[in-house]
Amino acid sequence: MPGGTERILRRRIGSVKNTKKITRAMELIAATRVARAQQRARAARPYAEQLTGVIEDLAAGGADVSHPLLREAENVSRVAFVVCAGDRGLAGAYNSAVIRSAEREIQALRADGGDYRIVSVGKKVADYFNFRGFDIDTRYDGFTDNPTYENAREIARRVRELFDAGEVDQVELIYTEFVSLGTQRPVVRRFLPLTSAKTIADEGGGDAEALAGFSFEPSPEGVLEDLLPRYVEARLFAALLDAAASEHANRQRAMKAATENAEELIIKLSREMNRARQESITTEIMEIVSGAESLNDEASAEVINSFAEALDA
Repeated sequence: MPGGTERILRRRIGSVKNTKKITRAMELIAATRVARAQQRARAARPYAEQLTGVIEDLAAGGADVSHPLLREAENVSRVAFVVCAGDRGLAGAYNSAVIRSAEREIQALRADGGDYRIVSVGKKVADYFNFRGFDIDTRYDGFTDNPTYENAREIARRVRELFDAGEVDQVELIYTEFVSLGTQRPVVRRFLPLTSAKTIADEGGGDAEALAGFSFEPSPEGVLEDLLPRYVEARLFAALLDAAASEHANRQRAMKAATENAEELIIKLSREMNRARQESITTEIMEIVSGAESLNDEASAEVINSFAEALDA
């Protein structure tokens, strides 16, 4: 019946309006957090740049070491994948894009007869690969939207353990790179082994003269050997900050789209409700008119019958 349809539509409109309030609030929260994540990434950049600069200068000055983190395998058959995604959903394609990239890399390695280890960062990564029957070496979660340097250090420690022990020949880092508020892309980058210190210097343009007048204890090589693990931690921390900013940016866009869709749905449902109300009013008017016409017909029939009876008399 029309009245029942109108009540159903009114309840649906109320439900959509409540959902719209939630998505709007989540959009504003995500906008605030993405700005904060960008600030943290900018604040951490000077440390990473200075650390890289020191390594470049040391290598340019002739310091080189044979460090486990620089070990190149002749045949790469065992690879560890550090997959960084989020703990929560409602962020558009953010989680699925990273997971798909990781799964493609793993399947390609398995097709070549290789073995893999998964170090999952984020609850969504662990849940997906557990559900699909993949083996997960270590999982980390609960901090993806606000990572700290200690989180990066803990993950880097586990990755170094796998690499130093020879359990894996190479480590791949898979995360979402933050380019701008409108652009974030999943990337797959080699994490370990590091390129040689000399290569870092050549690529970065280290300055041997920068070391003039400095003395190192125990030696430039010793300092370089101590800095390489910190360099690994700094790279991983930068990736975690990029991933966090990307997650918030994706969630902001997703919630904005949800809010706009809710507005469009409210307009559509309101039109349907108005149409149902109009049909209900029209039906009631027709019933009243039909009733009035029926009464008029009955009254006219009574008058005609009375007149006929009078004539017969």
